Amino acid sequence: MTRTALYAGSFDPVTNGHLDVVRQACRLVQHLVLAIGVHPGKAPLFTAEERAELLRETCGALAQAEGARLDVVTFGDLAVTAARRCGATLFIRGLRDGTDLDYEMQLAGMNGAMAPEVQTVFLPASTGVRPITATLVRQIAAMGGDVSPFVPAPVAERLAARFRKA
Repeated sequence: MTRTALYAGSFDPVTNGHLDVVRQACRLVQHLVLAIGVHPGKAPLFTAEERAELLRETCGALAQAEGARLDVVTFGDLAVTAARRCGATLFIRGLRDGTDLDYEMQLAGMNGAMAPEVQTVFLPASTGVRPITATLVRQIAAMGGDVSPFVPAPVAERLAARFRKA
């Protein structure tokens, strides 16, 4: 039986922290679904299509190297609904610090109440990627800083191009 996990997020932009979680998750499952949350009230830097393209580009070979199949989808409803839709029995969540843990425990509790058949798995961030957040990456890029230590090369290129236009 194929074990499928859902890793949901905005991925705006994809960071090295996301790649760290993807790598770890692919060691646990045969099928990983990266689910991009799309919400009408939010104004992301990259469109859902651009984020999906970047996820495929930066995570595809990584998943393949770990022996896992990777799919990228978008969703605008609850993560539990998206998990059921793709047949996931696991939620993957990355943890950087205690603040993440507090929030993620609440989220896991609510998701568990709504979808008890989907177990949450917490994956701790590797030391080198713990401080990375997509929010900080966007801020650094917007102010002309070098984000290359924090994101995959294709993402750094896209961020530089995006902010050159602005």
